[in-house]
Amino acid sequence: MIDYGFELRQQLVTNLHLHRRRIHALETRKHAAVAIVLVDSAVDESDDPLFTDARGLAATGIRMSDLPGDVAGLDGRMVGVSGGAAFLLCRRASRMNNHAGQWALPGGRVDPGEDPLAAALREVDEELGLRLGEDAFVGWLDDYPTRSGYVITPVVLWAGGSPELTPAPDEVLAVYRIGLHALASGEPRFVAIPESERLVVQIPLGNDLIHAPTGAVLYQFRQVGLSGHIDERVDHLEQPVFAWR
Repeated sequence: MIDYGFELRQQLVTNLHLHRRRIHALETRKHAAVAIVLVDSAVDESDDPLFTDARGLAATGIRMSDLPGDVAGLDGRMVGVSGGAAFLLCRRASRMNNHAGQWALPGGRVDPGEDPLAAALREVDEELGLRLGEDAFVGWLDDYPTRSGYVITPVVLWAGGSPELTPAPDEVLAVYRIGLHALASGEPRFVAIPESERLVVQIPLGNDLIHAPTGAVLYQFRQVGLSGHIDERVDHLEQPVFAWR
């Protein structure tokens, strides 16, 4: 596990400061912000709460057969990933109009008059009931243009300790504390699909795979923030077809 404390925060601040952030012009696209919210977490060996009844993965509206590449042995459960320094990962509510059931970082559209940091802080409060100030700011990652017409600006936030969360049921089906050790130790996959010349990125976590745009943001955080591969880019990485709409 990775300890949640001053040394980790300083490592992340340093690496993200050295990273030359890539910004994409909006042009005709909309602007959104997402947050990698860093918290502490205890080891939890219990099953994924969405799989405690017969609904299982059906509650998310996602089928494993929709995922590109090899999904043998995967069932969509998020288990065995907590402990130590962690980030918050949401399963979107299945009744949402866009990207229902998909994995996502807390975030949403940047409102008029907002900058991406203000938007990310507001969305974390609205989606998770977690109110943070600008002093929670750790650093920026690169903008990621999506197939659905957005430019996503990721921001890294330090929540301090293990805060209580109150997910908004209309937006969040469940929220998970994903240990940074699980992100760092998993081997990212890059899968070819017939619909694109770009490779789809897949981040293995628990018994599932996290895809772009969330997977791209997490991959860059892993490479730049945790591993110190400064200026590694991700905007060339593809989303799976089910995330294009």
